[in-house]
Amino acid sequence: MPIDATKPYDDSNIFARILRGEIPCQMVHEDEHALAFRDINPQAPTHILVIPKGAYVSWDDFSTRGSAEEIAGFVRACGLVAREQGLVEPGYRLLANVGRDGGQEVPHLHVHIFGGRGLGPMLSR
Repeated sequence: MPIDATKPYDDSNIFARILRGEIPCQMVHEDEHALAFRDINPQAPTHILVIPKGAYVSWDDFSTRGSAEEIAGFVRACGLVAREQGLVEPGYRLLANVGRDGGQEVPHLHVHIFGGRGLGPMLSR
């Protein structure tokens, strides 16, 4: 169910629990700013989620409150994961849903990395 991205951060969300080690994940990358892991319900042959380690509800929240170091580290982590997964040459898609109309379901910023096949149009028509 889509969330209201203007609400305060809820530290009981599933990604906060993964960051605290309360829920396991199939980690593919971790550094001081980000954690990347395989989606449990993949929508493409490669479907990885990248989350910042800070408590940010959405891209809007992160771009407003995140430090320059956190933002740069997070963006670099997304690129590093795509390169390590061999997605740069064939191509891939990054997706960050924000709020109700964007279809955001977890109140912690996350970027989806999709790849491994042709992905079709950006939006269904």
